[in-house]
Amino acid sequence: MTGKAFPWPTIDGRQPEWLGAGFRVGGAHVPVLVYDRSESGWSNGLTRMHEETAGEDHPIDRLSRRWASNAVARHLPHESPVLLEVGCSSGFLLRELHARLPDATTIGSDFLKEPLDHLATVVADIPLMQFDLVRCPLPTACVDAVILLNVLEHIDNDREAMRQVVRILKPGGIAIIEVPAGPHLYDVYDEYLQHYRRYSSASLASLMSTVGLEVLRQSHLGCSVYPAFAIVKRRNRRAADPAAKRRIVESRIRQTRASVALKQLLRLEGWLGRLCSFPFGIRCVAVGRKPLEPAT
Repeated sequence: MTGKAFPWPTIDGRQPEWLGAGFRVGGAHVPVLVYDRSESGWSNGLTRMHEETAGEDHPIDRLSRRWASNAVARHLPHESPVLLEVGCSSGFLLRELHARLPDATTIGSDFLKEPLDHLATVVADIPLMQFDLVRCPLPTACVDAVILLNVLEHIDNDREAMRQVVRILKPGGIAIIEVPAGPHLYDVYDEYLQHYRRYSSASLASLMSTVGLEVLRQSHLGCSVYPAFAIVKRRNRRAADPAAKRRIVESRIRQTRASVALKQLLRLEGWLGRLCSFPFGIRCVAVGRKPLEPAT
């Protein structure tokens, strides 16, 4: 399947047509399909802040993308899948998936339109959509894999969001999920980044099972730096005013981005993660599969 053959949801009764670089909707050429506008647990300002402070080369984000792309390649149901990244934002993972799996139909989506408009100028050959996952407009059983990296913590009704993920997955399709770990570590960093929650490995597995996914694998990222991370998170709870919270968040992101030791530790962890799972860390990761047959 190519993007041209995908069953794009209609907009005001008009059927979008993928042109290979943008869409035709009615008589207009549009770079991004827009379906829904409402409040979100993220913002354009936070997107810009993250790009300026973390960029593309933050060690934990590089590890995150490597883990996700390896999971996609390992668990794909077939060689020409339809991949959907929800919350693609600046498109770093989207571009890696597109390059690594050239036979796949790769689609990017986000709640915010502004980063998608910019991304469309960078990856014109990748279809982009704006929608609220809780009110997902995509048809049932239309994609082979859904990737959600650091998305669910920004959604108040995460269970309904996951129900939508299961609905749009084809039977045998996979969901690749990453969320911040440790409910007891919720601090000003999480508040500033508009997280509704942090997850335990057990709570993530329960959420996935509740909506009908078979959990194939669970692990953590950032196991090697967890002790230091936990100490900093507890200390961060002392900050109160918004300006202090912003300074803490931006300072920590810049410091960890520049850390040579962190890069080396996470590089080693990424290699070991191919061989084993980690029982704790700063992010929970999991792979779930939609059953081939409905549960009875």
